Amino acid sequence: MPEEAKVLKIDYEKCTGCRLCELVCSVHHDGVSNPMRSRIKVVKWEADGIYVPMACQQCEDAPCLNACPAKAISRNVEMGRVEVDYAICIGCRTCVSVCPFGAMNFNSIERKVSKCDLCDGDPQCVRFCEVKAVDVVTEGDLSLPKKRQAAEKIVAAGVRSAVLEAESH
Repeated sequence: MPEEAKVLKIDYEKCTGCRLCELVCSVHHDGVSNPMRSRIKVVKWEADGIYVPMACQQCEDAPCLNACPAKAISRNVEMGRVEVDYAICIGCRTCVSVCPFGAMNFNSIERKVSKCDLCDGDPQCVRFCEVKAVDVVTEGDLSLPKKRQAAEKIVAAGVRSAVLEAESH
């Protein structure tokens, strides 16, 4: 039986912009310390002064998989991830252009695309992120904090509304 899909949970509010995740990723996959070869990218939003790690979200209805003309991208149900078959990939970069997260990368040295493969279950970016801005969770666990935040906002708005209503009487 396949396990529930794993995804990287990004907490940009914790990210310090050290980019260690990029370095350990490139070393793990390509044996070189080169952020351009990383499968995770830290984007700096200059206007806001924040750093946002971006990585593949292993989309259920993956645009990269659906758009690939060579059918080189598939879902590995056993590993719970979307992956690229480099023997089939023609390097056209269609997947790069359709990814809504900017998580598909093109390695201009090797002329191939790359994306997060969750390091076969032991993501190195998670292991080495000292501030825990990156974590690996199941898809179900990813939505729970968002649901909790939304519920807290609704409750807080309801309480404020009730207080305002009581004060007006």
